[in-house]
Amino acid sequence: MGRPALEVADIFRIHGPGWREAQRGHLNLAQLKVMSAIEQCRSAALGGHVLRCEGCGTDQVSYNSCRNRHCPKCQSSAAQRWLEARQADLLPVEYFHVVFTLPAPIADIAYWNKAIVYGLLFDIAAETLLTIGCDRKHLGARLGVTLVLHTWGSALTHHPHVHGIVPGGGLSPDGQRWIACRPGFFLPVRVLSRLFRRRFLEALLAAHREGRLKFFGEHSSLADADTFARWLAPLRECEWAVYAKRPFAGPDAVLAYLSRYTHRVAISNSRLIALDDRGVTFRWKDYRAKGRTRYKAMTLGVGEFMRRFLLHVLPGGFHRIRHYGLLANGCRKASLALARQLLAVPPGDSQADVDATNPPPTFICRHCGQPMIVLQTFTRGQTIRAPPASP
Repeated sequence: MGRPALEVADIFRIHGPGWREAQRGHLNLAQLKVMSAIEQCRSAALGGHVLRCEGCGTDQVSYNSCRNRHCPKCQSSAAQRWLEARQADLLPVEYFHVVFTLPAPIADIAYWNKAIVYGLLFDIAAETLLTIGCDRKHLGARLGVTLVLHTWGSALTHHPHVHGIVPGGGLSPDGQRWIACRPGFFLPVRVLSRLFRRRFLEALLAAHREGRLKFFGEHSSLADADTFARWLAPLRECEWAVYAKRPFAGPDAVLAYLSRYTHRVAISNSRLIALDDRGVTFRWKDYRAKGRTRYKAMTLGVGEFMRRFLLHVLPGGFHRIRHYGLLANGCRKASLALARQLLAVPPGDSQADVDATNPPPTFICRHCGQPMIVLQTFTRGQTIRAPPASP
């Protein structure tokens, strides 16, 4: 058998204790909790189960997951549950992918003001889409929007942006018609960019006036109102990156896309190449390059790798997937029912209803694919007793 694949947890377990000691006072509680969770994930420290396959009789020890949303190993099942719930929301229309990105200067101050700045990124991006969508000069319809926050670039740098998934159309203001976008065209990107820039800067300035922003180090002078206003001035003139990608090839493609994006973390274990004396080597994508040359390998010192990973820890309770307009939680069910009626979509059982009546087994044998039963449950720090012999 070959060497086990490298994981972020291995890096944290080997180098985390010494690095945390050196960084004492520079890591917040949320970052420390993330490191601890990842280090303990799927190990005896969290307890687990002794399982037996009903098909081949194989016994297996399954350790509990940490279920931390920043853990690379804990996102696949969470993503699958979320996707099954969202499958019932899809409509038989074109779907578009829109990306709103914050300029680098604002990303710099966002690190110390994550809840406020990321919250504005969500709300202003959604407001921009809904406002332009309602405008009769463009579409004149009430849209539904799902936004997903990513805070990283491929090299683990701080690069806050939201990915938007939007049906290609919406309900008329009176709710009597479904108004579809022109085939292959959603909304004008330049118009979206201008409104997003203006509204975001207005909201950021209001947050500063209310004393809700914090500044440290080289940005300490921005606490002064006049200095902050001068700092904002160039951002009113530069281009803000709003990007609309071509429509998806049907609802199934939307789900495939969402499965890659909704529960992604800063770096997946599959991108890690090596941990050695030089540091951590991983694959990354250079979007400035073309073709195969954009796929490269980067080596960072272990401390710098961990620092960059922890840049992307979100504040406690902060939702990184949000729904707006027709898809807002308070009106989603009624809005989708009306949309289906106007699109003449026949009613059917949702996937959630099917799963509720015939739930899949919790544990599956990796050898034969049959369900596994729990023989023993052990808690944190408890010694595992040997399971009874198979008959």
